[in-house]
Amino acid sequence: MGALDGKVAVITGAARGQGRSHAVALARAGAAVIAIDICAQIPSVEYPMATPDDLAETVAQVRGAGGRIIAAEADVRDLGALRTVISDAESQLGSVDIIIANAGIAPIGLPGQDSVTQFNDVIDVNLRGVYNTVKAAVGSLIAKGSGSIVLVSSTQGLKGTGGHGAGGGLGYACAKHALVGMMRSLANWLGPQGIRVNSIHPTGVATPMIQNAAMEGFFAAADPSVFESTKNLLPVPWVQPEDISNAVLYLVSDTGRYVTGVALPVDAGFSAR
Repeated sequence: MGALDGKVAVITGAARGQGRSHAVALARAGAAVIAIDICAQIPSVEYPMATPDDLAETVAQVRGAGGRIIAAEADVRDLGALRTVISDAESQLGSVDIIIANAGIAPIGLPGQDSVTQFNDVIDVNLRGVYNTVKAAVGSLIAKGSGSIVLVSSTQGLKGTGGHGAGGGLGYACAKHALVGMMRSLANWLGPQGIRVNSIHPTGVATPMIQNAAMEGFFAAADPSVFESTKNLLPVPWVQPEDISNAVLYLVSDTGRYVTGVALPVDAGFSAR
């Protein structure tokens, strides 16, 4: 018996990285998965974003873990598209119990980039996209009077060291901070209806979002204080996606049944520095 047998989870940004890891972890615990990703490039993002092939690999890994999955390409900035995808998937898998709003972008703000466009794109994906994800699926949880929501924020939602004045970095820190307020408001609204809401705050995670040529070039050219501001307290440069998935699994399972309204760092001590 799995901890999530009979549950259905919707996960955004599921084509690779943390999203894929969350999908596989929840599938191993017994959940069926609705995996959503844009699978396309947003022009203001300097690193390559996920592709349809990446999403197909998530499907393969979830099925390899014994899970059921329906995957779809959709942009979290498009509420109507999310509603359609989730409704169609629910007709096959059952109604949603778990929402993991994971999709996000991290434009770096390299010289020559339009900082205003980058800022707006990050806010649209990392903040409005999270709102849209919850809005599109929360009705199913309300109807059941139970469920769990995890908003994937960042250590940059707890500290302001990620902005450095650039459009992308500043927008990232702003959006990730805003998710804490969204989480607490949702927790207060939905708690009396039996629904738990938490946010999770990873330090740097070993995924293509941070392990790419654009990010490496940024740090190579930046003032040493920029690199210093991203160091963890524990002597590791980053954590693995599975480390975040383990915490997500705790938050959405009965093991964490009395945990709500919490901003949970999984950050190798970054926030304590």
